[in-house]
Amino acid sequence: MDQLWNTSTYDKDMAFVSRYGESLVELLDPQPEEHVIDWGCGSGDLAAAIAARGAVVSGIDASAEMLEAARSKYPQFRFILADGQTYRAEEPADAVFSNAALHWLSDAGGAAASISASLRPGGRLIAEFGGQGNIASVSGAPQPAFASAGCGGKRRLPWYFPSIGQYASLLEQHGLTVELALCYDRPTPLAGGAEGLRRWLDTFANGILSVLTPSERSNVLSSMEQELKPALYREDRWVLDYRRIRVAAFKR
Repeated sequence: MDQLWNTSTYDKDMAFVSRYGESLVELLDPQPEEHVIDWGCGSGDLAAAIAARGAVVSGIDASAEMLEAARSKYPQFRFILADGQTYRAEEPADAVFSNAALHWLSDAGGAAASISASLRPGGRLIAEFGGQGNIASVSGAPQPAFASAGCGGKRRLPWYFPSIGQYASLLEQHGLTVELALCYDRPTPLAGGAEGLRRWLDTFANGILSVLTPSERSNVLSSMEQELKPALYREDRWVLDYRRIRVAAFKR
């Protein structure tokens, strides 16, 4: 199941990803000349925000499409095509920053080991991603939607949404001392009015939907919209039930 990204619509329709990440940059508090790796940098906007504070930034991402967009917008920065579950930095960094990316890395232990190996002793991880219960309504909806479309056996979810306890323990196992771990609800309005959920699904659930034929995909999307509208559609827009983990940890 491959997750492909349409970068021509991502920055417009999913601008909230970078917008909500701005407060995470504040928590990072990058200092001049610090080396920061943006782990899952996407199209590069938060890497640029970190660099604007004077830090030396590089970004990694597993999506060639995202990196092409990042390099087009910010050719002055180094962006590396890499799997965040196995990558090791050539030179240990002062900080690893990650916004809305770690829940895409199903080998969470591999990602934690890679982050730890890429940090200098005393270096820090500042991250936010989906926690246990994130988009619970959407995660549950594909099963009946796929079944009603006659393709129930094709449903596979790509996300890793741990509890605070699970994730803090994982980081500790890989040499990182957790100093902040917060889980909170963040209801997230979507752009696009009545089309907002479909656009979100076309972007973030593309890997799930890619196993379907065009007609099956259309039927599944329509079924999900119908099922979720009473709970998630209000005042002419969709509001998703995001639940986030925010964590700060230091390498021992």
